[in-house]
Amino acid sequence: QLQLVESGGGLVQPGGSLRLSCVASGFTLDYFGIGWFRQAPGEEREWIGCVSNSNGRSYYTDSVKGRFTMSRDNGKNTVYLQMNRLKPEDTASYYCAADKGPLLQATCADPDEYDYWGQGTQVTVSS
Repeated sequence: QLQLVESGGGLVQPGGSLRLSCVASGFTLDYFGIGWFRQAPGEEREWIGCVSNSNGRSYYTDSVKGRFTMSRDNGKNTVYLQMNRLKPEDTASYYCAADKGPLLQATCADPDEYDYWGQGTQVTVSS
């Protein structure tokens, strides 16, 4: 019953925007570290970014830095991934994850750090 439920994926034109939502149920998200990952068909799961619950800082992989922004609304127990200027190579299934322990910059790209995972939501960028 402890889970993250994702939504907001879909089909979008190159250059467009989407906002993914990740809602926690069964636990309070306030003090969790947050990670975002994506996986394209035939590819390994790729780390996108994370928000540390140790220092509150956000970190992004180079391919999305400046285009994607992570945020949270503690009142709604929800975290968001705002994606702007989308490219065809952004096409993938996107996953949110939450870590109840200390999530550090040095380890937040490791999927094994996380305790809870969303079910994934498909993002397709195509004209």
